[in-house]
Amino acid sequence: MKKPDGKVVLLGDMNVGKTSLLHRYMERRFQETVSTVGGAFYLKQWGPYNISIWDTAGREQFHGLGSMYCRGAAAVILTYDVNSLQSLTELEEKFLALTDSASADCIFAIVGNKVDLSDDCTLPPDENRPEKSVASCGSKVRKQVHAEDAIALYKKILKYKMLDEKDVPAAEKMCFETSAKTGYKVDYLFETVFDMVVPIIVRQKAEGPPQTVDITDYKPAKRTKSGCCA
Repeated sequence: MKKPDGKVVLLGDMNVGKTSLLHRYMERRFQETVSTVGGAFYLKQWGPYNISIWDTAGREQFHGLGSMYCRGAAAVILTYDVNSLQSLTELEEKFLALTDSASADCIFAIVGNKVDLSDDCTLPPDENRPEKSVASCGSKVRKQVHAEDAIALYKKILKYKMLDEKDVPAAEKMCFETSAKTGYKVDYLFETVFDMVVPIIVRQKAEGPPQTVDITDYKPAKRTKSGCCA
């Protein structure tokens, strides 16, 4: 197995769709999933670099493992459900502190998933999946989290990390809304993050040995499901 050059980690409460997002991107399909136990990973070739993408468990009993999975991460994708304000609140209250073990120049993306279930009725066409990205009005739930809420959290993260806004990507660029079910903006999310991770990888390689922990050290994660690498 190739050793990763950089690491991307998904964090968020249970049932926000982290595993489904990763399946949609890596396997090009949507499937109903059970709660992740511990963690699981994929390895993605991006240009000349190998990037490991870690899916972490949102359940309380596995919460402490998040810090280990974040160790040396070049990017953290904080995921919430747009139809659950509590899931956004949990990111700040339960998951942000886990990123203390990430790389010093780690980038953060705030992702609101499950927009297909909200009462916005129609999703704009996705350039990657135009025929599957339009949701019609029907039995929808009221959207509880809006773009300005995600942007506010992003700015809180910068304050927590003591980062200056002018030195990091703009909040509007790092806050996404996706649908793992339809594929809406899923490719855009991951590919935007990967493009931002590459300069971090290059910089780390120039400075010395990579901070990324070898994925073979994470034996518990491999037991979560067979054949999870792609």
